[in-house]
Amino acid sequence: MNFDFSDDQKYLRDEARKFLEAQCTIAEVRKVLDDDTLGHNAEVWQKVVEMGWLGAAIPEEYGGLGLGMLELCVIAEELGRVLAPVPFSSSAYYFAEAVKLAGSEDQKTALLPGIADGSFIGCLATTEGPGAISESAIRAQFRDGKLTGTKLPVTDGDIATHAVVLAKDGGASCLVVVDLRQDGVSRKTLKTIEPTRGHAEIAFDAAPAELLSSGAGNGMVALDQILNRAAVLLAFEQLGGASRCLEMATEYAKERQAFGRPIGGNQAIKHKLADMYVKNEVARSNAYYGAWALSTNAAELPEAAAAARVAASEAYWYASKENIQTHGGMGFTWEVDCHLYYRRAKLLAVQAGSPAVWKEKLVTALEAKNAA
Repeated sequence: MNFDFSDDQKYLRDEARKFLEAQCTIAEVRKVLDDDTLGHNAEVWQKVVEMGWLGAAIPEEYGGLGLGMLELCVIAEELGRVLAPVPFSSSAYYFAEAVKLAGSEDQKTALLPGIADGSFIGCLATTEGPGAISESAIRAQFRDGKLTGTKLPVTDGDIATHAVVLAKDGGASCLVVVDLRQDGVSRKTLKTIEPTRGHAEIAFDAAPAELLSSGAGNGMVALDQILNRAAVLLAFEQLGGASRCLEMATEYAKERQAFGRPIGGNQAIKHKLADMYVKNEVARSNAYYGAWALSTNAAELPEAAAAARVAASEAYWYASKENIQTHGGMGFTWEVDCHLYYRRAKLLAVQAGSPAVWKEKLVTALEAKNAA
């Protein structure tokens, strides 16, 4: 079986890389890092919107390009390479997929075109503090079309216009969609290890909300499906960052001279780079398997998504850490870009669930498969 991308998808990747390397430089990333008032780079975001990438996996009848999930995987990897400081994942991986999976026809018609053309920014609000997401941990309440409760941290919650929120409707979990620009919603920006991606605490005080049809009474089931899909896309974003870390470390090892020769000639550095390469390739193999399962809606998606998430989180963390080590003392400084990738690696590792959560999911999926 050939898991590689098609020629058209490779062309999309190449063009996306050229565009992002020109329009989303590290200088653009640092603009957000250096300004505490910014949660994203609005100029870069507008350029991404104009490329139409937000609608890559949104059907044409809802204003999207109708390309597919594989194309979205390609774009995700390239965004990860440049540390794009934009709310793309929140809008395209989480919010759009939640509406596509759990929304009614009317909700899809009302919301998806806004995501595709960039007039809406979406986010997913599930957690209410530390710990894994569970039925018993949900405190937010949805009653009579009103939502009350607090969610934190919410990625891109400081700039989002709409949110899909996990709540309780009576004794059952549900998913509701909320316009964050209306009365009854208040937000507080949170500080994290990665300032180039904004986070917020969002409080709902009898805020008008609308139940997502397929998320009624089985919100946790619907959320699990959404996270499985997002996990594959996040794995590609992590893979892009890990690949760039390996490139940075290799380039520096060839240029940096010590005792009259490049440090890349030292066996310890060679082994370090080789280990980074191996972990990246393992992550790529799992990500490609996940992309296949995602694009075909295969029954193997839960295990493929978990495997991709675990491998990509490990690869990115290791590559970002060893990139700093390869750069030596300079790698720890503010001026060198290594820490930017380390920050993003740590952030992405805990989005949509920590590696420990996904390892548990992988074990559970494999046990269920073997028992069948």
